[in-house]
Amino acid sequence: MSTNDEQNIFLARVAEQAERFDDMVSYLEEVLKSKGHQVNADERNLLSVAFKNLISSKRAACRTIAAIEQNPKYQKFNNALTAYKTTIESQLTNDCKRIIHIIQTHALGSDSTGEAKAFFIKMVGDYYRYICENAKDHSLNEARDNALRAYQQADQVDLPACNPIKLGLALNFSVFHYEVMKEHGKACEIADAALQGALEKIDELEEDEFKDAKSIIELLKENLTLWREEEEGDNQIDDL
Repeated sequence: MSTNDEQNIFLARVAEQAERFDDMVSYLEEVLKSKGHQVNADERNLLSVAFKNLISSKRAACRTIAAIEQNPKYQKFNNALTAYKTTIESQLTNDCKRIIHIIQTHALGSDSTGEAKAFFIKMVGDYYRYICENAKDHSLNEARDNALRAYQQADQVDLPACNPIKLGLALNFSVFHYEVMKEHGKACEIADAALQGALEKIDELEEDEFKDAKSIIELLKENLTLWREEEEGDNQIDDL
């Protein structure tokens, strides 16, 4: 690892501790510029943390304001609430597009293969899915199509059934079908196929591999149970 990469990773970890996630992303973008898809598993995980934290508070804010909008007590403030929510939605969309651009520009070279390729293409799908949460009309259609295309491409990468990236892809791809495409049967089909494939091979794993796979398997089980019961009301769907 070059001195610059080592320094940027150190500063990214400092930025994480300081909850300066915009800075964290910027430092890791420099690492991606240098190493591209050759970043190792720990560095990929650090990128995942940076990107997720950059947008998590904005996603939560949009959900909170949407809930407040439904309260009749605050009807007179609806226009102000809508304007405020629109501002946050715009910031969230811009952050997601920034992340997608970073990945597509620096992490998805023509020679990327295996885990790294699946990891980064899945991530493109995830961030288009997050855009879908608040997008409307043409923007929604565009984000939905891009997310679907990315998930399908990631799904074509050949990985073992218990590989955490493969399981995480199945988890998030099934959530996409459930929440965005409104294809509940397809969501269950994807989650169930991944679950059954993993359970057939899980006894063959080493202890560390077992721990990584088990946590995602549990999330797949929880979602399948939730979807099959078809509970009414707002339910918290698990993803990565």
